[in-house]
Amino acid sequence: MKISKEVLYIFLALIVAAAVYRIIPGRLYGFAPQIAMALFAGALIKDKKTAFALPVLSMFLSDALFELLYYAGISPMWGFYEGQLTNYILFALLTVVGFFIKKINVINIAAASLAAPTVYFLMSNFMVWISGGGYQRPKTWNGLMMSFADGLPFYQNSIAGTLCFAGLFFGGYYLIKHYMLKPEMAK
Repeated sequence: MKISKEVLYIFLALIVAAAVYRIIPGRLYGFAPQIAMALFAGALIKDKKTAFALPVLSMFLSDALFELLYYAGISPMWGFYEGQLTNYILFALLTVVGFFIKKINVINIAAASLAAPTVYFLMSNFMVWISGGGYQRPKTWNGLMMSFADGLPFYQNSIAGTLCFAGLFFGGYYLIKHYMLKPEMAK
């Protein structure tokens, strides 16, 4: 599928805007647009490589910006860390949740906006626990539950952020498609 220059510019602007939003000081951890971007890409972008690339490129760009800010002494948070590749893979996999949105409507988008952060929460906290990261919880059932409890504040913010940004992305798409494009293009 050939992507027009206009659509490419929109995708690039979306990647940059989401990356810059993610590095805003004082932003609630977990309240970020990348999961919603993965859903949006999976649901609406026909070219699967582009769909997978959109949230991962945004994450990479924001991590690079965090790294620059850290080394400049502006941010206490570094951008690149051990296990980062796993995080990128998890975000790419969230695009698959978007593939399951066959009919774009509020109920399906809301359901996916609850499912995707839940999948990410379960998988990422399991990976942190199994790799001995985070608070290095013991490799027991109780240790796994402690690891999940450690991630609850991020999970709550992730759900709120995904619902909010999914509303912006899908709502913006709907408005552009139905009200801003020429009538023959909106079909």
